[in-house]
Amino acid sequence: MEIILFLAGFFLITFIVGRLLERIRIPWIFSALLIGLGLAAYNPFPEITSSSSFLLLAELGMYFLLFIIGFELNIKNILSQGGFIFKTTAVIIIAETLFGTLLIHYVFHVSWTISILIASSFATVGEAVLLPILDEFKLVKTKLGQAIIGIGVLDDIIEIITIIVATIIIGRSTGVIHVNIALNLMTLALLFGVVFLLVSLHKVLNKKLHSFKFKDIPSFFLFIIFFIFLFIGIGKYAESAALGAILAGIALRNIVPIERLRFIDSEIRTMAYGFFAPIFFLWVGVDTDVSYIIKFPFLILLVMLMTNATKIISSYLMGRKVIGAKKSIILGIGLSVKFSTSIVIIKLLFEKNLIQSDLYSILVGTTIAFKFVIPLLLAYLLKKWKIGFSKAKIT
Repeated sequence: MEIILFLAGFFLITFIVGRLLERIRIPWIFSALLIGLGLAAYNPFPEITSSSSFLLLAELGMYFLLFIIGFELNIKNILSQGGFIFKTTAVIIIAETLFGTLLIHYVFHVSWTISILIASSFATVGEAVLLPILDEFKLVKTKLGQAIIGIGVLDDIIEIITIIVATIIIGRSTGVIHVNIALNLMTLALLFGVVFLLVSLHKVLNKKLHSFKFKDIPSFFLFIIFFIFLFIGIGKYAESAALGAILAGIALRNIVPIERLRFIDSEIRTMAYGFFAPIFFLWVGVDTDVSYIIKFPFLILLVMLMTNATKIISSYLMGRKVIGAKKSIILGIGLSVKFSTSIVIIKLLFEKNLIQSDLYSILVGTTIAFKFVIPLLLAYLLKKWKIGFSKAKIT
């Protein structure tokens, strides 16, 4: 079967299943992950899902997701968060990283370094998943809604640090015999140096790009694509293509004029989420060991309970005097939802054989379970406890 026909069928099924998922408040893009799990159980197209063309498209999906993470990083917004949000974020991430590290190390027999890396990536929040629910219950502008969004924004820093550490570990793990360490260090230094220079000169570059006459949006978009691929290509030399994608996002965020940023942001998201990202999530699902998930469902339950309990207890201890006991529990439940960042890090480690199929499969299964459980549980408790929109008032 041709890969073009395969992708045509895949995108159609993704669209149909995605529409159904959206009805239960689950992002449509995770339909691609579910389709991947289906193919992991029975795959009539192994020659396509293991082909170099498919893998290239899937890797580009991963790089574009990483680029968007860097592109969305707003340092000014992060630094403007209040003391309560800073303290709560720190306590939640430290607590979940600690207990997650112990669980992963002793249950799955993974090294301490990799255990810490996975636990910290799993401690981050997929606030984008929660926005529709917060909006539905008119909670976005309340103290509870702002706390959830603020913590989600603040932990972007942790996401970036985790990915940087992951790329360094991956770089060290890949064939040191044929990789020149000095060249790797020089390449990484070049990437960081270019980003630092671009960010430092952002006002000058902003004016230059503003005055430079691009014929239209597509021509400017072509320049942006060149920039992204340049950083990824340079990063490849140091086995740090993922880091290159993130740094490209950070750099472009600071040099593109604000009025053009809106157009480019829309174009990039359309291309990333509309084409490349679904293929990446399909790739993640296809590589999952479904038989292991079916054989050991209690491991998924254990990871979920540890994650949820840690977040709820931490949120309750930090927030009960600020936003109240019930809202603190809602805060902890809401912060348990995961998005693409943790999956990207897990996939990076799995592809470089730094984690085994059993741990990879359990973490993917846990992420999927969270996607179904958290939005439904959150909506149920908000209605039961009458938090947010009601006929009488908005709290």
